[in-house]
Amino acid sequence: MARRLCLITGASAGIGAEFARQYAALGWDLALTARRTDRLDALAQELETAHGISAITIAQDLAVPGAVDAILSTLERKERHVDALVNNAGYGLPGTFFNTSWDEQAAFMRVLYTAPVELAHKVLPGMAERRYGRIINVASLAGYAAGSAGHTLYASVKAGLIKFSESLNAECVASGQTDIHCTALCPGFTWSEFHDVNGTREDTNKMPKWMWMEAAPVVKAGIDAVNRGEPVIVPGGANKALATLTRILPEPIGRAMVGAQSKRYRRTEV
Repeated sequence: MARRLCLITGASAGIGAEFARQYAALGWDLALTARRTDRLDALAQELETAHGISAITIAQDLAVPGAVDAILSTLERKERHVDALVNNAGYGLPGTFFNTSWDEQAAFMRVLYTAPVELAHKVLPGMAERRYGRIINVASLAGYAAGSAGHTLYASVKAGLIKFSESLNAECVASGQTDIHCTALCPGFTWSEFHDVNGTREDTNKMPKWMWMEAAPVVKAGIDAVNRGEPVIVPGGANKALATLTRILPEPIGRAMVGAQSKRYRRTEV
């Protein structure tokens, strides 16, 4: 196929679906994966009709071991390779480390960290052979902030994605792969189903409107940044200011501020 292909995880809604729309508008073919087949198929049909591209839908749960291999095997059977990877799949796990099970925490880490790293590791050799590749890891502004009560591993996983993206991008540059870039996209509060799923919509709706962004400018910032070779991008002026604030505030003050506000977007009960 002459067109490049972008693999997007968590593509059935929110930021993932917006990545699909923007890459399709740029003329890319798509491989869309998530758990909900009906949504994936509807999105694929919409984008094929609107942009004349080809979209492959793959229903997989990244919490299940072997899901990454199943996704890539599907593409191999269709004789397609991955030119861009968007690791977007994710969710918030309500509750504390004490009142959630290890199985829940292990599944959370597989979806939000292990699977993205595994996908990147397994598509990179082909990118290196073709001397072209784009990897966007959807991290979060939470990766810059202090940890908070509830959703215990969320901030640490997102911080890990930021550091992983920085290191991987640096390795590509150091190895002479100047057209393979990896970027951590670090949005703040973005309008999507994320807060509905984790049960914090009622509280987050009370937050100031200036703290929120639509998915479209968030996604555009990520695509533009990875094309420029930027290892990290924080979209939006307010988010950039908050990210800077987390770096210059004394750590005890930062922890106190996060602790005071976290009840609005972190649930400690299940």
